Amino acid sequence: MKRRVVVTGLGAVTPIGNNVEEFWSSVKEGKCGIGPITRFDTSDYKVHLAAEVKGFVAKEHMDFKAARRMGLFSQYAVAAAKEAFADAGIDMKQEDPYRVGVIIGSGVGDLQACEQAEGKILSSGPSRVNPFTVPVMIANMAAGNVAIVLGARGKCTSVVTACATGTNSIGDAYRVISYNDADVCVAGGAEGCICPVGVAGFSALTALSENPDPDRASIPFDKERSGFVMGEGAGILVLEELEHAKRRGAHIYAEVVGYGSTCDANHITSPLEDGSGAAKAMELAMEEAGIEPKEVTYINAHGTATHHNDLFETRAVKKAFGDAAKDVVINSTKSMIGHLLGAAGGVEAIVCVKSIEEGFIHQTIGTTGTDEECDLNYCIGAPVEKPVTYAMSNSLGFGGHNASLLLKRFE
Repeated sequence: MKRRVVVTGLGAVTPIGNNVEEFWSSVKEGKCGIGPITRFDTSDYKVHLAAEVKGFVAKEHMDFKAARRMGLFSQYAVAAAKEAFADAGIDMKQEDPYRVGVIIGSGVGDLQACEQAEGKILSSGPSRVNPFTVPVMIANMAAGNVAIVLGARGKCTSVVTACATGTNSIGDAYRVISYNDADVCVAGGAEGCICPVGVAGFSALTALSENPDPDRASIPFDKERSGFVMGEGAGILVLEELEHAKRRGAHIYAEVVGYGSTCDANHITSPLEDGSGAAKAMELAMEEAGIEPKEVTYINAHGTATHHNDLFETRAVKKAFGDAAKDVVINSTKSMIGHLLGAAGGVEAIVCVKSIEEGFIHQTIGTTGTDEECDLNYCIGAPVEKPVTYAMSNSLGFGGHNASLLLKRFE
């Protein structure tokens, strides 16, 4: 029998707060985390803005020596996972470690390690490359490092589905617990690639906004949108089997009730023009939850502020929701924190959970006027305060990956 899965812990490192309390407070204020890139000289670049994490000091969250052997994305993941685990109040001494899993992905891994290794080869020869280059670089190391820090010996995997990574990770963790492969799973995404290769690569794709105004650079669904702003950080949730959580007396934030995952099988970067792949993921999530589209209060959209994504995602919502599309409240957290790539789905799932908890749906900041076909309620101009029973989080990734997660107020 399929088991019920609930959310009992939250952890975040973001461009507008290095823990969940700071992050959510900034979200409610409509704070913008976008600013000039400080990590390297962008004089020769067309793009000069990003949404960097500010004031993060790794040794405040983990052993200093261990941190030196982690990439930035792994450091963010460990910090957020420790916060989520502490928030959940789980005592590993009371748990079977083989029933506690970790599913944390990264869309890219550590590009900085690649850059540094290449620089060292060119300047000093291959024998001078740091022996930890590969363990720092590879994308599964966020999951591996978190498992080591927490002592979690259950299923430990790393999803890599580009910008759908965080949502797929949480969805897979939901499945693992639902079908009794674990009782607890730490899940989400982490990213930290605001570096020359990352910015130059996405810029060459013409995917990044070149707008120099931080308040108008990431403007999802706006008629003047021109691309996404690169962000970084981590969003981690603790998922737990319901009866296990109740026996511990855990605080339950919300319940995970549906998950849909599809592929466009169409183009390496562009979604299907009719939105049918993303629509199917949303439909599958609602079908699993056993609800009608009219019951969904809120959608946290992928909403990247690229022309194709916002237009095609709007078509997808209309296709999946039919007449109910005009009534559902939609927003994009990327308007505040940019696009966290593989971490986006993790952070945006936290927004959904907090929206359910507080009945608060944040505005899509920066966006002022939408184009003709982006004609749904994108929460422009002011937040919406209303009870949220069902919240959906959408993530779409290069390669055609679509993932939709459906969360419900716990009853």
